[in-house]
Amino acid sequence: MTTSSTNPPAAPVLQGLRILSVEQYGAGPFGTQYLADLGAEVIKIENRKDGGDVGRMVGPHFFGPGDSHFYQSFSRNKKSLTLDLKHPEGQAVLHQLAREADVVFNNLRGDLPPKLGLTYEQLGRIKPALVCAHLSAYGRHGSRANWPGYDYLMQAEAGYLSLTGEPDGPPSRAGLSIVDYMTGTTAALAMLAGVLSARQTGLGRDVDVSLYSVAMYNLAYLATWYLNKGVVTGRQARSGHPSLVPSELYRTQDGWMFVMCNKEKFWAVLCEKIQRPQWTSDERFGSFAARLKNRLELNVALDEVLQQQTTAHWLKVFAGQVPASAVNDVAQALDNEFAQEMGMVVNVDHPQGPIRTMACPITAGPVAAVAAPSLGQHTAQVLQEAGFTDQQIEKLRELAVI
Repeated sequence: MTTSSTNPPAAPVLQGLRILSVEQYGAGPFGTQYLADLGAEVIKIENRKDGGDVGRMVGPHFFGPGDSHFYQSFSRNKKSLTLDLKHPEGQAVLHQLAREADVVFNNLRGDLPPKLGLTYEQLGRIKPALVCAHLSAYGRHGSRANWPGYDYLMQAEAGYLSLTGEPDGPPSRAGLSIVDYMTGTTAALAMLAGVLSARQTGLGRDVDVSLYSVAMYNLAYLATWYLNKGVVTGRQARSGHPSLVPSELYRTQDGWMFVMCNKEKFWAVLCEKIQRPQWTSDERFGSFAARLKNRLELNVALDEVLQQQTTAHWLKVFAGQVPASAVNDVAQALDNEFAQEMGMVVNVDHPQGPIRTMACPITAGPVAAVAAPSLGQHTAQVLQEAGFTDQQIEKLRELAVI
């Protein structure tokens, strides 16, 4: 006779991690949402006088006043505490909360953290193991510390617009705020690295990331090409890879598809699937170097073949053997059966009824999705848990501190 046993469900991987976050708009909230989705307690510190996180007011679509679709996309699974950090009593509240926090995070302009008491120099004396994390446009030091900055500016300055779009068209930005998202994700990594160090040593520190530095860092091998060979990479037709062919858009009978033979083995499989096996030994197309040299001739030949069938046909022929994708719009991407299979859309409870949004891409244990909080929704709860009495909380309200 055998007996069966079940293991208790695993706790969320970041359960017990507490982050006080002076955050707004996109990059910062995007990064902390990753941590909240993994079980961290993320407490948004918002100034009621300013209406809270400016993302609440970003339209054109709203679930209600101060509750935009934009805001709900970045602040799931968080708590909201209203607090005026410019008021002395607000600083006293921050210090009390910091004693029980692992991280104090902000995504403010680079010169503002010390003015609001958010640096390790100011908070480390209250809790030596505290990590103070900063996400700014251009960093907290240097000639641009007091400059505002946004994603599209970084794409422009870091060269992204010179790499995007057709060669004979105007410079083009990426369709998404990719620098915001990359920097938010980098900030999440920086926070976890800081906490790991603090738990090992007992000492925290400042950790910094900026939109500008992340945008520049992600130039990656294009930067190496220029810094060591003086090669300035520009735009390729059809969004093509600068050195690998075929790795770009191709015409089909009913539109476009992207094909990426980024390994030689995939080129051989592609030739077999489109019934052109002779191309693998053709001196014009038989190697990466040859295909790069003869890119235009190859693309004409591939267009001629691929336009004989629809995108759906070729995807069925290539499936799992030749890296290829349809060129979807946003609706097609979200309605895709594979997106549903992978659970990429999640239903979140909301006072107006369930809303649908994107699921966390990290699978690491259960965290129930909770809608982004209303302004100040958790103020009393957070303060009570920190030891404030009802009378003290009421006094803070009278002083307009919370």
